[in-house]
Amino acid sequence: MSKKPPETAAGQPLPSLPGQADRLLRQLEWHVIRRLDGLLQGDYRTLVRGSGLDLADLREYQPHDDVRHIDWNVTARLNAPHVRVFTEDREMSAWFLLDLSPSIHFGPQGHAKRDILTGFVAVLARLLTRHGNRVGAMLYGAAGAGGAGGAKGAEGRSARAVDAVLPPRSSRAQVLHLVHRLLQPGTVQPAGGTQLGLLLQAGLGGIRRRSTVFVVSDFISAPGWEKPLAQLAQRHDVVAVRLFDPLELELPDLGLVLLRDAETGEQLQVDTHDQAFRQRFVRLAAEREAALRASLAAAGADTLELRTDDDLIDALLRFMDLRQRRAGPRLRAFKPSPRATSVPAGRAAA
Repeated sequence: MSKKPPETAAGQPLPSLPGQADRLLRQLEWHVIRRLDGLLQGDYRTLVRGSGLDLADLREYQPHDDVRHIDWNVTARLNAPHVRVFTEDREMSAWFLLDLSPSIHFGPQGHAKRDILTGFVAVLARLLTRHGNRVGAMLYGAAGAGGAGGAKGAEGRSARAVDAVLPPRSSRAQVLHLVHRLLQPGTVQPAGGTQLGLLLQAGLGGIRRRSTVFVVSDFISAPGWEKPLAQLAQRHDVVAVRLFDPLELELPDLGLVLLRDAETGEQLQVDTHDQAFRQRFVRLAAEREAALRASLAAAGADTLELRTDDDLIDALLRFMDLRQRRAGPRLRAFKPSPRATSVPAGRAAA
């Protein structure tokens, strides 16, 4: 009996996947996932957090926790707010909201921000699907990379603000399909500026079930993305994966350099030998960094920063540590005594 081929969001059979996607995924599985297996064994619940109904533990309240989970009896007894922690469902959905706008192509050859994005998404998606979780994706700014504008999004709603939507599935073929989309050469022509808010609005309208949502972007965008990101974080467990290159923070002394804005196409010749100019560049970059981090923190999303010179394994371990710290100290045993014992989440697994 012949096996039915997988289908796209629009219901059409997928084209045969070229060997490049399979080779990349096999390489990542051998060099990255294989090495991470021993480190992630037993830490499943610190990698992603699902939803559930069975009470598992209690921990102190943290900013952005759902107030509906506050246990008022324990709060009154310990004189400090505590929230209920529920057993996570083993099967959950994870979504990748991927910004593939022109600025993502910045960086050294073979290690541009888009290359880092592709590797990170491929490894994390494969780790999730190996545990039976489903992964889906929304691609923004990928019109030149096999985009399918106007495709139906998850839950059957239109995804006009994005170029392609991959409904969540839990197979290796799903990861291959996603990697195939990311490896296709996208447009590097000026697009008039990135509107990251459109991608986040698409996520708000298209992802109905509570999920873990990874917003992968360099966050070089027109203003207005902060509010939809905060709204998305209220409904889902959101991780903002921020991509950047060290040259975006500090310019080397290279003399006269012609700079080109990948988003607008504007060109400007600058003298990087001018120390005052380089110092002003560093100051403005630092101000933008502070404003960006403040916006992400105010939105209530966890943030993982990926540099173009990052090691992928180190990045995944940082992400695991981020999830552990986000879980916060839990009450390992509850007693009537006001001196309760607490341990950081994931300490036993470490």
